[in-house]
Amino acid sequence: MSSKTFIAKAPKSDERKWFIVDAAGKTLGHIADNIADTLRGKNKPVYTPHLDMGDYVVVINAEKVVLTGNKEEQKEHIHHTHYWGHLRRAPISKVRAEHPTRIIEQAVGGMIHSNRLKKFIMKRLKVYAGAEHPHAGKTLIPLAI
Repeated sequence: MSSKTFIAKAPKSDERKWFIVDAAGKTLGHIADNIADTLRGKNKPVYTPHLDMGDYVVVINAEKVVLTGNKEEQKEHIHHTHYWGHLRRAPISKVRAEHPTRIIEQAVGGMIHSNRLKKFIMKRLKVYAGAEHPHAGKTLIPLAI
């Protein structure tokens, strides 16, 4: 008698769960790691690396995330416009004042592998600077961090 190999199928959008994370007072690296795992689907027993198995994650209070040590002054946000000599650098304190959601988006994006699935995975990350978000109609499950 031969055993059959289990092959997971990618879930449809209505089968995916919605998680919520309150970033107020939490360390950036810790929440980014947990969010990246949830977006990839690594928290599920049927995780398959070549399939998009993850869930949606809503992050609120992104402006209140904590950076340890002197990272607020020393860490830089780097962006290149793809033109020669157009490398843009800005300290994280300036980025937090102008675009507070960008800090979490880049931290999570850096923890997800750069492959064909990355853009689809990152579309399921919803980051908001304050406590207000438009996903109140969804059943939001608090993500344990």
